[in-house]
Amino acid sequence: MSAGWYLRRLSRMGPREIGGRAGDAVRRRRWRSSLPDSPGVSGARFTAVLPAGTTAAVPPDAAKRLIAEADRLMAGHAEFFGVVRDDLVDPDWCHDPKTGRRAPWGYAFDVPYRSEDTVGDIKQIWEPSRHQYLTVLAAAYAVTGDERYAERVAEHLRSWWAANAPLRGVHWISGIELGIRLLSWVWIRRLLEGWPGAAGLFEDNPVALDQIWHHQRWLAAFPSRGSSANNHVIAEAAGQFAAACAFDWFPSSARWRADALRSLERHLRANTFGSGLNRELATEYHGLVLELGLAAVAEADAAGVPVPAPVRLVLLRMTDALAAVVDSRLRPPRQGDADDGHGLIVDGAGTDRWASLLATGDAVFGRLAWWPEVTGGDVRTPLLAALIRPGAIEATRPASRPAHFADAGMTVLRGPEEIWCRCDGGPHGFLSIAAHAHADALSVEVRHDGVDVLADPGTYCYHGQPEWRRYFRSTLGHNTLQLDGDDQSVSGGPFLWTRHARSRVLVADTSEKDVARWCAEHDGYQGSVHRRRVELTAASRELRIVDEVRGPSRSVRLAFHLGPAITAELVGSRAVLTWTRDGEERSAVLDLPGQLSWRAHRGESDPPLGWYSAGFGRKEPATTLVGTGSTDGTEGFVTVLGFGSQG
Repeated sequence: MSAGWYLRRLSRMGPREIGGRAGDAVRRRRWRSSLPDSPGVSGARFTAVLPAGTTAAVPPDAAKRLIAEADRLMAGHAEFFGVVRDDLVDPDWCHDPKTGRRAPWGYAFDVPYRSEDTVGDIKQIWEPSRHQYLTVLAAAYAVTGDERYAERVAEHLRSWWAANAPLRGVHWISGIELGIRLLSWVWIRRLLEGWPGAAGLFEDNPVALDQIWHHQRWLAAFPSRGSSANNHVIAEAAGQFAAACAFDWFPSSARWRADALRSLERHLRANTFGSGLNRELATEYHGLVLELGLAAVAEADAAGVPVPAPVRLVLLRMTDALAAVVDSRLRPPRQGDADDGHGLIVDGAGTDRWASLLATGDAVFGRLAWWPEVTGGDVRTPLLAALIRPGAIEATRPASRPAHFADAGMTVLRGPEEIWCRCDGGPHGFLSIAAHAHADALSVEVRHDGVDVLADPGTYCYHGQPEWRRYFRSTLGHNTLQLDGDDQSVSGGPFLWTRHARSRVLVADTSEKDVARWCAEHDGYQGSVHRRRVELTAASRELRIVDEVRGPSRSVRLAFHLGPAITAELVGSRAVLTWTRDGEERSAVLDLPGQLSWRAHRGESDPPLGWYSAGFGRKEPATTLVGTGSTDGTEGFVTVLGFGSQG
């Protein structure tokens, strides 16, 4: 990174964080030349096993998906972030198939992992080494008893351990990677319990013991700090806690376990609003943190380690919040960054992540009457539910489905025939750098029966493609208003914001049956205030958006991003939208502000405009309607989205 980036990053840290990072730098220098041997272990035994009969509770459809995925992996096939791979029979752990580059070897903290020219796409290299595809193979063994799956897991773990000595290479750089990898190893050992070679792979294997010890020593020494204490620190604490519970074999295990549990409690509370939504306001990280928290509680209960009441309470609130915000197809908002990160994977392709989390919440906490129905089954829910001890949590849970989350600034308006609208009037992001935030203040996201109509375009990438990273997190890349071509918040780098727009919700009235109203404003544009009003009228099935700008005359760009399933015919300031859902033709009319000059953009690359990213590393053309003009002589810009009658 440039010297300017380091100065900008330093400016977002407090004295305590700077001191902690200085200590980390000294420790890294010392560790370069003094790598201790892990302590000898004798008589280690793995006791955190699944209760008898647990795998029999896995639904047949979930088992079928799991086995199909395991067989695909056995053939060497996988897909990571849009890149189809066929090299997983004998993987090269440092090779990036996307760029063809191979990460250099050497002392871990010397590897320039942010440089795609040197290392390749770091996400492509890191993801297989989270070993979550191995938890899938281990789960397939547990369900079927087929030893081919267990033997492949053992081959790959031994290969990885041999190729990635402690503190050497790219896989010893980032704590979140070590934490998730430890959690995977715990579950691999648990799921292989019936295999005769399980003990020889783990507790009776000096190489495995050395790796487990060094992973935990690393995490104890280099926790994410201060402005970086977001979902990363949760993964670090959850992974270390899980390992210290299940692999309780080392002199430091009790200390590591206690420290990790304190960190987990502290940061779960810090990362979560009182309403239960994740403070990063990036929905996929809500899912990641919830998965990690549930997995940590499962380890605690399996080991008989008392868990502080606030930990379970936070997870309960996160689960209720998730149930509250999903649409009719159980899809949550697409807000902020998303990198397809999971805490624990034991399911096959096609398993609905959010339905799985709600099913686990039902099994662990109990569903409320207003929760949406979850159909289908998954593998993970019966496994976690078998370990987590049920018990009453002292909490007042919502009596009806919440629609406004004041602390997070999120409001969900719901109308007839599954009209769903998310309005964003919340903080720019979490902590001083707001690493996973987008410049999306006052944006809206509208779906009809689960189909993206006015869509949040997503994330697409983190490293290596700065122009795409800028676009997908920009103001123009969201359904909101841009002044003078500027973003509402100021970016200092791909995970750094140096000035944050401040938003406040003025009205959030979802109590009336016929009309739901929302109004908010932000001060991100120096000298001007952008205010937006949204009304959803049930009788007319109409969404009305009014944008006002108070301040001097400014140039305007107002963007509406359509989902990839939507076809638009734009004539003047009216767009007719059409799509198909379950074989049925659907339509809507979007009447746009007549004061602006409107143009449709689709799949443009120089500069990027008109794209939708369904998942990390994947993008596809989608229509974006952009109106240009100025604030001069206008009292507001009125947009009306009418769904008309269906059928």
